[in-house]
Amino acid sequence: MRRIQLVVLFCFSILIGCREPFEPEIRATDLNVLVVEGYLDSEGLPSILDLSYTRNIQDEFNSSSKVFGANVYLESSEGERFGLVELGNGSYEFKHDISESDTYVLRIFLPDGTSYSSTRLTPLITPDIIDVGFEKNEAGVEIFLTTKGNSEADDFLWTFDETWQFRPPITSQVKYDPEQKDVVLRAPDERIDLCYLSKRNSDLILETSSRFEDQFVFRQTINQINQGDERLTIRYSILISQKALTKDASEFWEILKKNTDDLGSIFSPLPSIVTGNMTQDQNPNVPVIGQVGLGKVQQRRLFIDIRDVAPWRAEVPEYENCLLSADTVLIRDYDSRFRSGVNIPALPIYPENAFNPIGYRYSSLICVDCTQRGSNVKPDFWVD
Repeated sequence: MRRIQLVVLFCFSILIGCREPFEPEIRATDLNVLVVEGYLDSEGLPSILDLSYTRNIQDEFNSSSKVFGANVYLESSEGERFGLVELGNGSYEFKHDISESDTYVLRIFLPDGTSYSSTRLTPLITPDIIDVGFEKNEAGVEIFLTTKGNSEADDFLWTFDETWQFRPPITSQVKYDPEQKDVVLRAPDERIDLCYLSKRNSDLILETSSRFEDQFVFRQTINQINQGDERLTIRYSILISQKALTKDASEFWEILKKNTDDLGSIFSPLPSIVTGNMTQDQNPNVPVIGQVGLGKVQQRRLFIDIRDVAPWRAEVPEYENCLLSADTVLIRDYDSRFRSGVNIPALPIYPENAFNPIGYRYSSLICVDCTQRGSNVKPDFWVD
């Protein structure tokens, strides 16, 4: 969603690099344009529609730009309604298996009484992804796919979601228990030495299959992970979504891509031509930004292990200064040193021929506890 807001506000930023400061006059209506973005899957795969308003580029993008409390549904030609569920933060979930032989209109009703409608949508049947793979290169690792278009699906948009395992630089299997005033083993659900991070891709990956012989799109690059990236230090997953586009939708995303790629160039197409397939019902002349797609989405998941790309050394800025303490905290000092949670016990120190530690060396929370950056809950889809 942020990529659309940046492009819409492009004309306000191109003057930043001028030698003489200039502040353009911006109408209030230009800063309150509804932005709609989403591709609704027609076969029940959960999909997200994002709603927000444009804002001045000098303002930070925060929750105040998101649309809350909207009533959103997809309406068939026969009047049947398929509602979207509000998830919060301007996101609405569509999860319905609908007839792909019918046509539909997306309806959006805002709390202030204004409403918006899409042009009539015909579900597109996206061809299967033939293959996904990866290859190590000089820069790092390239992830790619192969697919084939047809007469009904020529233009494609690819998006992807990434999830990866990571570890903090200093491992700890224990914690300080203030009730027992002792260092004890962590329960399995309290593990802080292995976590998961997820990220939704914000790039625009587009291609037209008719540019290739027999509409065969071979080894389309989806992602490039460069050397030193933490994502490939243990195990990595990428879920690629392939979406067929109408010609109008393809042109919309191409314009958006050019603007985001060239942001800051006065020779780029201006955002005023980035409209889409939504209009306001009360006044069709009111600007609305965004493109709603509808059709069957094809997905493939790929896992990559460290052994597939080794050697791979990660450089994580958050961990640059992580070290174990030089001193050992003895049992009598546990409460004063560990109660606050600033220092985390990590390495037990044993006297010769003893079974119980006399104390622990420690480190800071960020260096020991991976939940400061991710989640220690394994995703449902994860396969070890």
